Amino acid sequence: MPVRCAHQPVVVKGYTDRVEVWQQTERIAEHRRLWGKDGVSFDPVHYLALLERKPGALDHARPLEGWDLPKCFGVLRRRLTDEEERAGDGTREYIRVLRLLETHSLAAVARAVHKGLDVNALTRDAIAQFLIPQEDWRQTTFRLEGREHLRQVRVAPTDVSQYGSLLAVGGGQ
Repeated sequence: MPVRCAHQPVVVKGYTDRVEVWQQTERIAEHRRLWGKDGVSFDPVHYLALLERKPGALDHARPLEGWDLPKCFGVLRRRLTDEEERAGDGTREYIRVLRLLETHSLAAVARAVHKGLDVNALTRDAIAQFLIPQEDWRQTTFRLEGREHLRQVRVAPTDVSQYGSLLAVGGGQ
């Protein structure tokens, strides 16, 4: 169950293959049903918000035991925690990157991390940019169809020599 839902009333629905946890009309968690004695099932993503507040617990958090992430996540963590300029904030930034898993698939975040590592963009905000769908450039071309009023507009070519006059007025050299 996500940490944000702790100490809140929930409804637990048990099925033969899974257990669902509901809060009002939202399904907040679903886990595979464990039939063994004293079985516990964790979803590591549910605990990331708590770890962001307590980053020192990252290596010892029971919900993260055995969490098999792609190798690029380990590379990212090492690079974030090895950089001196981060001044110990690398673990917190790494957790912020992991929190992207709350809204994106593991495959998508792994691709974004790979791209971030390739261009040395290691922060959560930089990696999140690689998760934004890129439009096909052909669909972003401006067309005049349906804009007849714009067909009359004429734009004069730019006279680049006029920029030199700006330097004389007060610009630097």
